[in-house]
Amino acid sequence: MTSNTTCFTRPAFTSRVVPVIVLGDAAHAVPLAHALLEGGIDVMEITLRSDVALQAIEAVARAVPEMHLGAGTVTRAAEVRLVIDAGATFALSPGCTDALVDAVRSAHLPFIPGVMTPSEVMRARDHGFTLMKLFPATQAGGIGMLKALGAPLPDARFCPTGGVSPDNLRDFLALPNVAMVGGSWLTPADALAQGDWARITQLARTATALTTANA
Repeated sequence: MTSNTTCFTRPAFTSRVVPVIVLGDAAHAVPLAHALLEGGIDVMEITLRSDVALQAIEAVARAVPEMHLGAGTVTRAAEVRLVIDAGATFALSPGCTDALVDAVRSAHLPFIPGVMTPSEVMRARDHGFTLMKLFPATQAGGIGMLKALGAPLPDARFCPTGGVSPDNLRDFLALPNVAMVGGSWLTPADALAQGDWARITQLARTATALTTANA
């Protein structure tokens, strides 16, 4: 059953690395966004894994409009309206449920559903999605799994997340069915706690250089 679900096939941002961010202090959100932009990354995924996530999303949406702002770890239909009201322009999830699909369709919110198996990929595709989050990527088989999925499901594109690092970033991005990758290494917890924005900018610059080599 193919639906007219809002899909996320051509992202508006240019970065091929999506920082996966857990914030403990909403005051860090805006300087973090500026640090990532300075390093060449124009997208950020603020996950709903902390009590300040919605406040952080709202702060970035208000103060840094040039940042493409995603809400991550959206796992319940009720969260869709919350992240839209906070200012997120797209959402990502570790999975894909009928309730989530209905919610993002009703809200016309671009959405990247999470998948881990061929059946889940096919089900997401039947809902109209062609860009999916392979999660957790390493546990799902990583590069080998993505290569295996490419032959029978050539129209699916992926954002592998979970186990991606500077050491394997270029290998993931070299695959024809990988549109981008997600990773938490760009925003280390200690750098956030210390407000070490220069370090985060340098990590972003390094990642940007690696992705440019695969462009």
